[in-house]
Amino acid sequence: MKKTISGVALAAACATALTGCAGGGAKAGGAGSTLSIATMTLPQSLDPADANGSALPFFQAVYDTLIKREPDGSYSPMLATEWKYSGDRTELKLTLRDGVKFDDGSPFDAAAVKANMERFGKKAGAQAKTLKDVKSITADDATHVTVKLAQPNPAMLYYLSDAAGLMANPKSFTKPGDPLKTKPDGTGPYELDSAKSAIGTKWVYTRAKNYWGSKLPYEGVTISYFDNETAIVNGVKTGQLNAALLQNADQQAGIESDPKVKTVKQEFDFQGMILFDRGGALVPALKDARVRQALNLAIDRATMLSKIRQGRGTATSQIFGAKSAGYVPELDTAYPHDPAKARDLLKQAGFASGFTLKLPRIQAIVPDALASSLQTDLNAIGVKLTWDDVDAGAVRRIFTDRAYPAMVMNLGQPDADWIGVGDYVLPGVFNMFGTSDDTLKSLLPKIQAAPDGTAKADLQALNRHLVEQAWFVPFYRMSYLHVSDGTVRVTPQSGMAVPALYNYAPAK
Repeated sequence: MKKTISGVALAAACATALTGCAGGGAKAGGAGSTLSIATMTLPQSLDPADANGSALPFFQAVYDTLIKREPDGSYSPMLATEWKYSGDRTELKLTLRDGVKFDDGSPFDAAAVKANMERFGKKAGAQAKTLKDVKSITADDATHVTVKLAQPNPAMLYYLSDAAGLMANPKSFTKPGDPLKTKPDGTGPYELDSAKSAIGTKWVYTRAKNYWGSKLPYEGVTISYFDNETAIVNGVKTGQLNAALLQNADQQAGIESDPKVKTVKQEFDFQGMILFDRGGALVPALKDARVRQALNLAIDRATMLSKIRQGRGTATSQIFGAKSAGYVPELDTAYPHDPAKARDLLKQAGFASGFTLKLPRIQAIVPDALASSLQTDLNAIGVKLTWDDVDAGAVRRIFTDRAYPAMVMNLGQPDADWIGVGDYVLPGVFNMFGTSDDTLKSLLPKIQAAPDGTAKADLQALNRHLVEQAWFVPFYRMSYLHVSDGTVRVTPQSGMAVPALYNYAPAK
């Protein structure tokens, strides 16, 4: 995401003057005071159409979702009190909470839901695709909505508990200049204090006086953006920041020795090589599954995990996470480090002399140690890996130009299986060449139409097939660390790398 020059300057100021970034009022962290959260995620805006991934807490402060996703991934009522699918799972009926109002007193009702969902699907936000299966939305009366789907979508409840379910005041949709980008208007537990906020660096939220639901434990919430974890660690250690997520292994190790700091581990992202070109359009060798298997066998996952991540994570050969229905434990070790077998597979496939693999490299994702390790491992089987250094702003171009056969990335392993299937298996961003085969064409419709909780066998069969065909070259699931200054209890959130805003509470 783009950072303005002023935003970077303000972030630097926060790094050297943490007291000014933690928010004012009572001591941060205690019940009834201000909760101060540090983040390295910068939201594009506060318009729900732009909500995405780890930026969700910025939006949860001011907007409620139709459905609430609990920390364990289960669903509970929020703005919708009930929901029910038709027998063929192509129609979803929602019953809405009565009496809820937006900030200006306008009623939240079925017409507002229809307006929000239709607008969300038409906008160009990163999550607009999540409503692509929605064929129509009907406001049956003030408190009932019918959502008709072009085909079953097992992730629809998840989406309505995520960005697509955020509800804004439709009156803002027609105002000039898209005011929601900086002046949110929702039904949420807090309101943005524009006078105290510095958009791009610090967002200050104060409790909404007439919130319809149960009050969260803090009178206010401040979310501060940082461009490095060193400043965050210093802030947490001194108590000027209450909570944060740390991804860097060195920073995790450095903070764990502080007796005042409380920590909670969570595995969410996996790091690995996403093989886009399974049809061999750019690199003919990748069309042969034996070549893709050889790449997997070449990777010394255990050594990489030990040296690069200090052992913080779990080596794996599958993209399905350990809490998902499709997870198969033995697939974590499906590809042991075996360069000799890898060379033999390349020979069988007609590439005994190897080939060249040129990949884009974003320094923040692929540091020198990882870049060198991958080059060494692949060179050992005759594959020459070269790096094309690009900046983070080039990511969109990578996916639109389709100029690279693969890319090393950090990607989530959602507990909701169809989220992962939709992102990584169906044609789209990470399956940009639309790879498919007869096995997928057989399994995917069955998984898609299955009632909740009944597709486990087919999901595991899909997972085995993806691993056997070596669609991906995963390295390891990375262990992240939720940290607090000791005054806050942090509960990890299923389906998100960062906790939901609702998952913070006083430690005592």
